[in-house]
Amino acid sequence: MKRIPAGFPGVYYREVRRIGKLPRKNAEGREGEYTERCYYIMFKRDGKKIEEKVGYQFRNKMTPAKASAIRGERIENKRPSLKQLREERESKVWTVEELFKAWKERPDIKWMKAEACRFDLHIKPLLGKKLPQEVGALDMDRLRFGMQKKGLAPQSIKNTLRLVGRVCAWGAERGYSKPLPFKIRPPKVSNQKTEDLAPDQFQALMKAIEADDHPQAGNLIKLALFTGMRRGEMFKLRWANIDFERGFITLVDPKGGQDVTIPLNAEASALLLSIPREAHTPFVFPGRSGQQRRDIHKITRRILDAAGLPKDFRPLHGMRHTFASTLASSGKVELYTIQKLLGHKDAATTQRYAHLRDEALRQASDVGGAMIAKAMKPKKAKKVVSLAGARKKN
Repeated sequence: MKRIPAGFPGVYYREVRRIGKLPRKNAEGREGEYTERCYYIMFKRDGKKIEEKVGYQFRNKMTPAKASAIRGERIENKRPSLKQLREERESKVWTVEELFKAWKERPDIKWMKAEACRFDLHIKPLLGKKLPQEVGALDMDRLRFGMQKKGLAPQSIKNTLRLVGRVCAWGAERGYSKPLPFKIRPPKVSNQKTEDLAPDQFQALMKAIEADDHPQAGNLIKLALFTGMRRGEMFKLRWANIDFERGFITLVDPKGGQDVTIPLNAEASALLLSIPREAHTPFVFPGRSGQQRRDIHKITRRILDAAGLPKDFRPLHGMRHTFASTLASSGKVELYTIQKLLGHKDAATTQRYAHLRDEALRQASDVGGAMIAKAMKPKKAKKVVSLAGARKKN
């Protein structure tokens, strides 16, 4: 195959034809034939010319700049080659803990911090030193029962059991270890919790926002109420993603993966226009040093507590639910439209609001039925009094 210079000294690539799911953006789930670059580096050590493969464009998220950085480390002998890494992996004892260490280095894991915390707290003490083929169904039962005793939520237990399965399956696919000797069956979880605010709670929340001195927390709560945006979507929001003229917000890399646009209503537009732009950052709600914000839970929780809202009311996700519940209970918005506004890929997720819409429709039907019934009743004839009779009474 032809060597193609990649724009950096000693870095080139060859084009490889593949058949399968297209890895390009906005092509999720599509099958086809595509071209992928395989990057190589060349350098000399002890007078000997060395050529090494460093990774693929999509599979390893490799770029010319990354390949050049790897070349510099290889020249200085600060980094092992792929061959050395492969030999090390083949000779290594791949326990569940070692598999997780390798698995978490993947570049396509969004929520690795949460996964690492879950592994260290629950999986590592019980299963870390075991080989995958040594893990039994009894071990998974002990893991589940132990988490239940700690009072952890069913969804947390489910995510932990699934993490064990994903890590061990990943190791088996790459030949590092044998697969688990049984199939993990995570417990079914009914995740139908929805939050809503009564009118007096709305008023209390607005007063608490006005009284709090944090420059961003209150605006984040309001934006979630006005648009139903997720916390991560608001943290990623840049001024360049907002089209005030046409009235749209572009959500970049949302939970569903594919960029989407949502309408910018008048209230959300006025709120965003009231926020001063900081010259050193592109983000609407920047964190430290102008970087993307990662958390604001402590401050938003403080505001909700000051408003007297329940402890289990989630500060930002609860506002997203309130937005959806308000639309559904109005009876004026179809569930399909709510699904699109919230960015739900699966219509079943939006069904949690169906009872609110059904109740609104029932009330509307009751009003209509009462009005029709009233119209159908015969009017009572007015009593006619003759002038002669009236005279006699007088």
